[in-house]
Amino acid sequence: MTHGMPRRARVLAAAVGTGVLVPLAAATPAAAAPPAVTCTSAKAGLAATLQRDITAALAGREGTVALGLYDRGTNTTCSLRASSVYDSASVVKVTVLAALLWDAKKTNRYLTDRESTLAKAMITKSDNAATSALWKQLGMTKIKGFLTAAGMTQTKPGANGYWGLTQITVTDEQKLLKLLTARNAVLSDNARAYILKLMGQVVASQRWGTPYGVPAGVTVAVKNGWLQRATNGWRVHSVGAFKGGGHDYVMTVLTHGNSTMNYGIATIQAVAKVIHRDLAAS
Repeated sequence: MTHGMPRRARVLAAAVGTGVLVPLAAATPAAAAPPAVTCTSAKAGLAATLQRDITAALAGREGTVALGLYDRGTNTTCSLRASSVYDSASVVKVTVLAALLWDAKKTNRYLTDRESTLAKAMITKSDNAATSALWKQLGMTKIKGFLTAAGMTQTKPGANGYWGLTQITVTDEQKLLKLLTARNAVLSDNARAYILKLMGQVVASQRWGTPYGVPAGVTVAVKNGWLQRATNGWRVHSVGAFKGGGHDYVMTVLTHGNSTMNYGIATIQAVAKVIHRDLAAS
């Protein structure tokens, strides 16, 4: 008796009766929802505000975005795809300088004039030849030694001199920025100040990204990276440290799958703008 049964049930009954298996629904599972921005804060209401505003800033943006925020003053953190892996492009240059200073500290020496010249060009102008020279000088053993000392366990140095293909994550970039902005046993206070000074002297044409929308009176230290490859389009990244207005915070935004470099910059700046605004208002 199939009379009065819904059509779908009648089809099933008929199929069972004849021994034929009839698929009743699409076999493909629903696409997984993209990961959500998560925030926590000791400041009442701030986490919810940041989560809402960052989510809105990313709505409709193409590409894949990973981000991290940590503000010491309000013990606020936000994260999205914190362990997703990206090609580093030039943001790895901060790691290179930190490794150089960490290694020099072990023998209690200052940087040579040559090293200082290369370091300044590498950070303030994103000079690739200077980076290659320091990368080669350090060698893989020292670079990996620094990553271990810094607890940057998710970072994999690029092979065969290709430092721009170092694999990085938001988690590790945030660890590095935290080392630069608070006393620790890995980097001396002088080393930390030196790196932040150079990141504060980046040429005007490269001061986009995480500093966008920073309030007046807040100091900025930034390093950006950009790289186009056949897969995943443009990688566009920005890491920054900010202090002032009662806040002391570090921010990492990594992106790939951008159609152009400027598209990636716009995505990063949309996020940075609301983060600076929400922290300033808190």
